[in-house]
Order: sequence, then C-alpha cells, then structure tokens
Amino acid sequence: MAKHQLNDAVKIPDTAFEITQHLGFSQEKKALWAWYEIAGSVMSLHVEDPQQRFEGLLRWFYTDLGFCAREDYFSVEAADLGSCIMSRQGNSTTLATVMILLAKQLDITLDAVLLPGQTVVRSRINDNIVYIDPLTGLELSRHQLHLLVRGELGNSAMLKPKYLKTASLKRLITRMLHELKAGCIVTHQFEQAMECCNLLLQWHPDDVNLNRERAFIAQQLGCIKVAISDLQHFIDSSPHDPVTEIVKMQLKELSDQPQTYH
Repeated sequence: MAKHQLNDAVKIPDTAFEITQHLGFSQEKKALWAWYEIAGSVMSLHVEDPQQRFEGLLRWFYTDLGFCAREDYFSVEAADLGSCIMSRQGNSTTLATVMILLAKQLDITLDAVLLPGQTVVRSRINDNIVYIDPLTGLELSRHQLHLLVRGELGNSAMLKPKYLKTASLKRLITRMLHELKAGCIVTHQFEQAMECCNLLLQWHPDDVNLNRERAFIAQQLGCIKVAISDLQHFIDSSPHDPVTEIVKMQLKELSDQPQTYH
C-alpha cells in the first residue's frame, strides 16, 4: 500500500476522504460530489434566527435526509465519512462530523465532543450550551452524558471536565482513524488496519499503545519481525505499565515463531 503522509493541515472533509480512498474504501471524488449535493441543499434552511436555523437543520438532517445509525455500527462503512455521506448511515463520529459541516454552511458553530466510546455534538447558541446525540438528533442531559461515560468505562467512572472539551479537527480525524482500524480488525482486513496504525503513528509517535496494537496486527499478517520490534519498543518505553509483563510474555512467544519477511 502506497505511503500516505499525514500533516497538521487538516481539512474536513478533504482529509477524511483522502484517507479512506488511500485505504481502499470509499472513493474521494464520489464522496465529494455527494457532499457538494447535500451542502448546496442545506442553504434553503437559512433563516435569520440561529436557534431556528439549528432546529431546522436537525429536522432536515434526520427526517428529510434520513441520516441514522448504521446497523453494522462497528463496521468500516460506519466509520468511513464518505460512505456515511453517500449512504446516510454512520456511527456517532461520522454523523457528528457531517452535521458539524452542514451547520457551518448555515453559519452555526457546532463542535465535536469525544466522550469515551461515543462522539456527541455541542452547540452554543446565544450562550446556551446544548449537547446532541448525533445518532438520534436528541438533546442529551448531563445525566445522560454521564451514563454514556459509565457505559464505556464502568459504573464508577466520573463525568470529568476533560471529557466535555471540544475536539480539534486533528483529534476528530484521529478518532475516525481509530474507528476505521477497529472496523478493519473485526473484518480481518489486517493490511488496512496496519496502515491505519502507521498513519496514526505519524501524528502520535509517542503513543506506545499504537505500537502494541500494530504488533498484534503485524502478527496476524505473519510479520513477526515487525511485531517483535513494536513489542520491544513498548516494553522499553513503558517499563512500569501494568501490562508490560504480559507484553514480555507475548514477546517471548513471538521470538520462537518462524518469521515472514514482507
């Protein structure tokens, strides 16, 4: 797979479309044309009052266009922004991103909030902050936000202020890549999953957990030398991590396996 360089000049949807085409999923040109069609149509919702514009956007997005959660929620297709725009089905991150992009066309600023396990949308209109579930378009109370966090991290998890911070475009694309990677692993598309790790490591070279994930994927591909290198890097960089002893055992087992060179 040809190497695709990520840089910090992130533009949505351009960057997301380029990545998924690079991975061999939705085609960039088709995704862009689908986006242009929807983005052009949204201007008919423009009214003077921003709150009415936002409410009109929600009705149009979920009722008229029929955007909704994809049934195979953890699939590559759900995590692919281009596929989401063309099929009008996605996961919380892709649906939130499309809504944020459309709101921008209407001069409404929405932000993505990356809760553990789910992305939600934050609107701030006339100093009134509201959180929206991108899967349904319904408003979320703080109690419901806390339930989402507890559902991912366990009943003892707190709703920490850092969870409600709005995400940069780079962090949003990073989450998309993680979700694409997870979808690839579920469907045993390990070459694409490996490339997702490679792209993520360009932006986050100090995230040794990515090295550990890449080691697992490399092992599935028979690239034992790569897996050994990544596991050794994890051990050297995280000697006090609780999982380091387990990683050492994995490394010992891998060292005894025959190596396939790619």
